[in-house]
Order: sequence, then structure tokens, then C-alpha cells
Amino acid sequence: MMARLAFALVIALVPGVVGAAFAQSAEPTESFETFLQKLWPDAQQRGVTRTTFDKAFAGVTPDPRVMSLTKKQPEYGKPVGEYLAGMVSKDRIEKGRQNLADHADALASVERAYGVDRAVLVAIWGVETSYGRFADRWDVIRSLATLAHARFRDPYFRNELLAALAILQARHIAREKMTGSWAGAMGHTQFMPSSFMDYAVDFSGDGRRDIWTTIPDVLASTAHYLKNGWIPGLPASVEVIVPADFDYTKSRAGFAEWTRRGVRAANGQAFPAEGEAILFFPAGSRGPAFLVTGNFNVIKRYNNSDVYALAVAHLAERLRGGDPIRAPWPRDDRQLTREERIALQRKLAERGHKVRNFTGHFDFDLRDSVRLEQSRLGLVADGHPSQQLLERLGIRPL
Repeated sequence: MMARLAFALVIALVPGVVGAAFAQSAEPTESFETFLQKLWPDAQQRGVTRTTFDKAFAGVTPDPRVMSLTKKQPEYGKPVGEYLAGMVSKDRIEKGRQNLADHADALASVERAYGVDRAVLVAIWGVETSYGRFADRWDVIRSLATLAHARFRDPYFRNELLAALAILQARHIAREKMTGSWAGAMGHTQFMPSSFMDYAVDFSGDGRRDIWTTIPDVLASTAHYLKNGWIPGLPASVEVIVPADFDYTKSRAGFAEWTRRGVRAANGQAFPAEGEAILFFPAGSRGPAFLVTGNFNVIKRYNNSDVYALAVAHLAERLRGGDPIRAPWPRDDRQLTREERIALQRKLAERGHKVRNFTGHFDFDLRDSVRLEQSRLGLVADGHPSQQLLERLGIRPL
């Protein structure tokens, strides 16, 4: 998914590395040979032998295609319904259900070991690489060396390159088989090398952590990444219907309180007996509404995008036999571009709201700030950053 997030609303290096800074560009300041000479002592410090180092870079030159991809902007303006339709397709649902059956024993063991819902694991697998069918085949060492040599987001990619060399040194994967995305995300569920070092698991017991071909390792590694903070039995998201007289300024409550406020599950089922949830309108109040939980935020650690987490949660629900999203998506849904989102963030900061960064990402705290401004301006306070809000705040079209 790392290389495919160009058509998502938020691009991210997965797992867990926000990629909004991909607009940054860089140019090499030294020859590639000099770069490798300076890299070697740091690789040696990490236990990489000269033999492994030389084999890793034999015949390697910078890949100009990689640097051209860093200049591409993610498509923030894509309608959410269109994005979800692509991510939660009929094919992904059918293949996902088949994988749930084919790997039932491994999934049961992984679920017992880590507590993470098996359908969510398979959904991430499906969204990332369509269950391994669409995994990229870029040379990871060459891609990372290209980015590190250009000092792109330095020292991030240099450190990822060193981690990749350590993976080769430990013989988890052969040099010629170490493939991944153009930015170095690897395997069926797209781990960056540092995440591999921290979370990849040898669940099969063959002595290697193999996220490229060994499915039990893939599933367990993904579960290990999600384990911290995951609450077993709690849905990541629930589609809901809000009453006609609903107070849209209310965004956070326990499930019992949501029931008292007249919010109900779209499928007619009861809410969980316990747990907190945030009300989320991905396309504004005219579109579907969801209550999202702490598990939704855990999924966002894998890829810091609300629509990515919603796609994973919804695909998991479909894999369990759940229904499609019931409410229609607005036909005229236009999500703000990255530039428009950043402009809105800056305006909110000017008006005294806390903005953690200016990358275009609106977390749920910032959506609450949007609610305050919408309420002040007489708009529906759904927390959705919209074109209407931009105009009312005097932000020029970009």
C-alpha cells in the first residue's frame, strides 16, 4: 500500500510513519560512492559485515524513478465513497473471506497470542497488497539508498537503509528477494525496515522473520504491531444514524451516552455494553456517520489516515458477513486538497486553536476545533473540513 497511497486521501509510510512530508525534495550533495564510504562505518556498528555490505550494493546505482515519485502529490480531493469502493471491492471481500478460511488455524493462533481481531488482520493484508497479489517488486536496498543518498527526509531513510542491511545480515531474506515499494515498505503488509526490526515475528518457527512469503509470519507481525492499545471485542467503527434534532457539537461519549442522545446503529444492533467512541462524518453530515473507537485509532497507527482506518474497519466487517454502508455518499462530495487543508490549519491556528502540525491531516482534536468554528459561523457543526468552511473563513480557493 505504501506505493499505492498516491490515490488515497492521505499518503503514509506504513506502518506508522506519516508521509505528508513527501512534498519535500532533495538533491544529492556527494557522489554515490562517497555516500557508501560514509555509510559503511555505521553499518559496521550495527553488526553488518563487509561481505554483506558489498553484496547488498553490488551493481547498485541511484534509481531516478524513485526521486520522481517523491514529487508526486497525494490525491487528497478524492471522494471518500469512491476511495472506499476501491478498497472494499467485491474481489477483496471474496478473496478475504477465502483467506480467513484458508488460514483459519494460523489466524486463531495469532489471535490467541496477540488479541487482535483476525478479520482486521486480513483486512489490512487486503488493503495493503490485495493479499500479496499486488505487492511491489522494487529493489528495497536500491530505493532506500537512492532516498538516503539524496538526503530525502534525512536521516529517516538513511536509518531505514541501515535497518534493511541488518535484516540481510540476520538472513531473514536473501538479497535478491528483498523487494518492496518504491520507498522501502516490504512484504504482504508493507513494513518499513525499522518496523520489521521492532515488530516482525517468526511465528512459523523456521528461524526467519519472513513477511514476504510465510503467511503466519505476516499475520503475527501485523498483530504484534497492533497489539499495544488494542481492545479485544471492541469494534473499530460502527455506522450510525443520528436523530433529526441532534446536537452536532457533541462528538465524544460512551456508548451508553450515545444511546441516550438518540444515536443508533444503522444495522439495528445494540452498541457494545462498554467503551468510548467519537462521532465521525467522513463526508460531512450529509453522508454516512460513524462511531469510531480506540481500536480505530490503533489502526491509524499503522497508517495515519481516517479513511484508511475506515476502509480497514469496513472491510473487516464485510469479511465477517456484515452489510455494505447503508447511507448514501453525497454525489457532490469534494474533499479538500492538501493545500486547502493546510490553509485551513493555518487559519485555525491564527484563531487560537491548537494545531500540532501543518501537513493537512485533521485528527479528531482538530475536527473538534472545526466544530467550534462551524458553530460560530452558523454551519452544521459536523467537524468536517469543507469548502463551505473555507469560504466562510475567508480562505481563497487554492
